[in-house]
Amino acid sequence: MSVNVTPPPASALEKGIKEAIDRIKHRIVVFSGKGGVGKTTVAVNLAFALARRGKKVGLLDADITGPNVPQMVGLKEVPEAEGGRIVPSERDGVKFVSLASMIPPGTPVIWRGPLRSKALDQLIGEVNWGELDVLIGDLPPGTGDEVLTITQRTAPQIAIVVTTPQEVSLIDARRAANMAKKMEVPKIGIVENMSVLICPHCGKEIDVFGKGGGGRVAAELNLRFLGGVPIDLKARIGGDTGEPIVLSDPDSVISQAFFRIADEVLKALEEDK
Repeated sequence: MSVNVTPPPASALEKGIKEAIDRIKHRIVVFSGKGGVGKTTVAVNLAFALARRGKKVGLLDADITGPNVPQMVGLKEVPEAEGGRIVPSERDGVKFVSLASMIPPGTPVIWRGPLRSKALDQLIGEVNWGELDVLIGDLPPGTGDEVLTITQRTAPQIAIVVTTPQEVSLIDARRAANMAKKMEVPKIGIVENMSVLICPHCGKEIDVFGKGGGGRVAAELNLRFLGGVPIDLKARIGGDTGEPIVLSDPDSVISQAFFRIADEVLKALEEDK
């Protein structure tokens, strides 16, 4: 199955998007100002952490030109269609949709911005997401078309900006956070990934990239600091083998960090009730 790059009439697709969003209680977008900060790792493990908290969760891989979610969650099957809609893949209580599942491995997606945005519209409006408590959009790095499209279409309640502690990453995190402000996302949170390295031999914490930068940016911009996530070799291996650390080792230090972030996210969502 492949994504239809010639979408249905705008009115039909817009209706499908509205119907899908109306059945999703909360929407969260996860993005970053730059690549290489572990954004998808955060999005994937956050999704499973929320599912472990009893929530019905969907994860939309919105990084059209660099979709990695299926690899990280161990999904290889091509999604089926039913009643003219894509049926999401599912694992451990989380539903997934990604362009990577619909194209041959290694195939580059050489599409201009408008076509990528149309594909995202289809991944929202032509997917049978069903009733969800939370839909997480894993966005590409930067502040381009896909970020605009998903934010406009889903009207997220929370934007999560992932950064690492060093200043070169924080510069771009500020840009991403300010974009979320301009897009009028009600709540914006910062996650500091790779905050420390946990030595696999002695358990000592090593500040490879510095520490505390995410918290400082959150305070500077008057945003929520959702928490820090340490570097753990098991998490990297799990991302390569399709075994997210939250599932394979829920009691580990890094998994507990993801659960704390999930709890902070739920707390923020509960404030609207």
